[in-house]
Amino acid sequence: MLVELFERGTRRAELTPAGRSLLPDARAVIARTEEMKTRARSISTSGAEQLSIAVDVYYPRRHLIACLQRLGLDAPTAVVNLRMTTMQGGEALVLDGECVFSITAADVPELKPSALERHWLCDTRMVTVCAPSHPLANLGRAAARDEFSRHIQIVVTDNQPHAEKSTVAVAGERRWFVNELGAKHDLLKAGLGWGHMPEDLVSGDLANGVLVELTRHAWHLRPLTFMISRRRGLDPLECEAHLIAMLASGHLPKSSAIADKSAM
Repeated sequence: MLVELFERGTRRAELTPAGRSLLPDARAVIARTEEMKTRARSISTSGAEQLSIAVDVYYPRRHLIACLQRLGLDAPTAVVNLRMTTMQGGEALVLDGECVFSITAADVPELKPSALERHWLCDTRMVTVCAPSHPLANLGRAAARDEFSRHIQIVVTDNQPHAEKSTVAVAGERRWFVNELGAKHDLLKAGLGWGHMPEDLVSGDLANGVLVELTRHAWHLRPLTFMISRRRGLDPLECEAHLIAMLASGHLPKSSAIADKSAM
């Protein structure tokens, strides 16, 4: 059957009514082809489904590890490639085809909205901390924002070339920048400055007195919201969908479809 897709006799290519009606199907075929290429690349690399993901360094580490442990039980042949990123680094890897999804902070500008879609994942509580030896730790009261600005703030910045320095929850101009959360953690414990940290990561330090939580006066620090960022129009692979579901939940399921299939 011959169907004319483009109008004849026009200087620019214009779709016929039939062409316009087939356009959604053509887009679906292209999206499905990209999905098949991703799956084929994973299988050719390892002989098993490969799951390459990018996770923001601020995402709760304990929950991430628990989800990966469960994934290892539910899908023992899957190969996980975990990339820890900051700011727009995760979405850059998704756009480059290096990762199937990224966990990105909602405050970070979306790298390419026309190609990516974001979905809410979770919120995590942030705390403002410093070492016991730091001057802010000895105020004995809540500190106003201008008092914080008199001291060096340790800020995690983007690893991407030409990226702008983050100004989210930043007070004043006295800042030191680091490109990974572990370095920030070490500098804070050494008393070189103050900063905001995920409560999940520093709860042990706070309990042991290695770090001190600072009380802010008239300065509200919102929870850090995380989003799942994926390429538009691509359906997640089974292993990917299973991991996303676990990451989005506050608890892990007792059983999974992947585990049941492997037992059949």
